[in-house]
Amino acid sequence: MRRLLPCWLSLALLVCASPAWAQSAGKLSAGSAQPIGHQEASIGHWLMRLHDAARSRSYVGTFVVTVGDSMSSSRIWHVCDGQQQIERVDALTGTPRSTFRRNEQVMTFLPERRVVITETRDALGLFPNLLNRADSSIAQHYSLKVLGRQRVAGLDSDVVQLVPGDALRFGYRVWTERETGVVVKLQTLDSARGVLEQAAFSELKLGEPVSLAKLAALMDDTKGYQVEKQELVKTTAAQEGWLFKGQVAGFKPMACHKRVNSDPAAGQGSTLQWVFSDGLASVSLFIENFDAARHSHMVHHDQFAMGATHMLTHRLGAWWITAVGEVPPQTLALFVQGLERQQ
Repeated sequence: MRRLLPCWLSLALLVCASPAWAQSAGKLSAGSAQPIGHQEASIGHWLMRLHDAARSRSYVGTFVVTVGDSMSSSRIWHVCDGQQQIERVDALTGTPRSTFRRNEQVMTFLPERRVVITETRDALGLFPNLLNRADSSIAQHYSLKVLGRQRVAGLDSDVVQLVPGDALRFGYRVWTERETGVVVKLQTLDSARGVLEQAAFSELKLGEPVSLAKLAALMDDTKGYQVEKQELVKTTAAQEGWLFKGQVAGFKPMACHKRVNSDPAAGQGSTLQWVFSDGLASVSLFIENFDAARHSHMVHHDQFAMGATHMLTHRLGAWWITAVGEVPPQTLALFVQGLERQQ
């Protein structure tokens, strides 16, 4: 799912359960904050400030994710030396686990099982299109509204709202620390501006002397653990025999990977993941062979939702399609309907 926030949010979502919550307390102060200033009319400048802050700041904090009545928390250490970023995220609720990310390399330690899962993931970040500074399509589908100022985790923060231009995507309310631009809180909003889910720091120390070398050493220390490597092979949908003939305004293909199933419970063959994004929201299409033993109990066009994350399953001939994204269900339906198998 993942979900435009700086790198820490994408990692935290690996570790925390999904979230929606109760409405945020406290009134916003009137007027826009100075660090936003003249940029309040430019969503592109504002987004790049967030992106650069996530890549250049070191911090330590406690991160809380809420969805409905469910709440999860984790402890995060983040450091960047200009060339590489390393993060450590320890789950404070649920099953014990520590997730490390060094640029595209991700390692998840499961101490109860003495297993470490290692894989490579594209660093799309919270807003994937931010990696392409020339891409101005975000402003075509979202507008920026400055709401004011508010304190989060003891830090003075600017508050803005990203308002979607249509019903194909959700809106966002974002709190950024005034001086650095680091995101300290984010809410995903439905069409009525109700909060579907929230992710926020309950405590955050910026500029902490986090040791990149120490985190790297902890990440590489797999002694006593069984290492399970999950390989993702880069490919294209066309090479795998798939076309997307539909049109979902603003969404563009970002990446395509193939994962060979090694788990007997997952069946034989491989799973294709095709990722689309509008620069803020993303949708993944997972394509695999239909397996009657695993899929027949699922209803045709079955839908599931947890907070802002929706999932739609669909059988297409000999194939089983699973569409997942932090978008409204009608958006997922358009993706499923537009997918075609080349003859």
